[in-house]
Amino acid sequence: MGKQKFMMTKYFTLLLFIVLVGSQSALAQQDAQYTQYMYNTVSVNPAYAGSRGHMSIGGLYRSQWVGLEGAPVTQTFNIHTPLSIRGVGVGVSFVNDVIGPTSEQNIDLDLSYTIPTGYEGKLSFGFKASAHLLDIRFSELTVDNTQGMDGTLQMDIDNRFSPNFGAGVYYHTDRFYAGLSIPRLLETEHFQESTLSVAREQMNWYFITGYVWDLNPFLKFKPALLTKMVQGAPLQVDASANFLFNEKFILGAAYRWDAAVSGMFGFQVSDQLLIGVAYDRETTALGGTTFNDGSFEVVLRYDFIRAIGNLKSPRFF
Repeated sequence: MGKQKFMMTKYFTLLLFIVLVGSQSALAQQDAQYTQYMYNTVSVNPAYAGSRGHMSIGGLYRSQWVGLEGAPVTQTFNIHTPLSIRGVGVGVSFVNDVIGPTSEQNIDLDLSYTIPTGYEGKLSFGFKASAHLLDIRFSELTVDNTQGMDGTLQMDIDNRFSPNFGAGVYYHTDRFYAGLSIPRLLETEHFQESTLSVAREQMNWYFITGYVWDLNPFLKFKPALLTKMVQGAPLQVDASANFLFNEKFILGAAYRWDAAVSGMFGFQVSDQLLIGVAYDRETTALGGTTFNDGSFEVVLRYDFIRAIGNLKSPRFF
């Protein structure tokens, strides 16, 4: 049984790699996936930078399909803040995404400008400049040259650099938010020196929205939605529902259309510090395999709030 599990994990590792670079239209990189996207908005929409009204630092760790060798692992770190210049916000983000023999790093600089649209509403416009580094360790793969594999693909790629930029808009009040963004606008091609495959990064369109209801003095309810569209891939829809108890405990569930169900728990340790965890279980055939223990995610966020006494409650988004 142990040998069978080992062979199956090896098979899926190879399958993941083939999906990554093995066809003429393969996508060299798709944006990382998050279950707790509501706490990591700046990673997908630069217009969010500075919208919390004070400096905010966040970090997220995600391990997908635990037990499957070569499955995706993602770490993110971001810091953003409004500036003393009225309406201007800035942020810096780092994303490290590893899948099989491939690792990618994105270093992003975010700039936003916000204008008031009424008594409560604010509309922000954002710009993102990115530096992308690609690492592929072909030397870790066993390649059968008798099957006509291109020998050039056996040369490791080490920190190959490509620039990119993105844009977004974000509207919010104290209870509602909605945003539309494209974090990467340039469709960079990789492996042009290879006759086997030319892999192209595709534009990912994001739409995100949510609302907060006061059900009673001790309970808030927040449904949220994230939609991702990319050419050549199925539409991804993440719907979630979170409850905030006594301004401290967050309990929720989420559904990724035709992909996974998730449970989420958060703890507002203080007005400044939030801890969140999530667990995903695949609803596809992959979720029923013995070597897939689901996906885990942990997020930390710290807000440098200057006047806690004037804060009615911790921001839910």
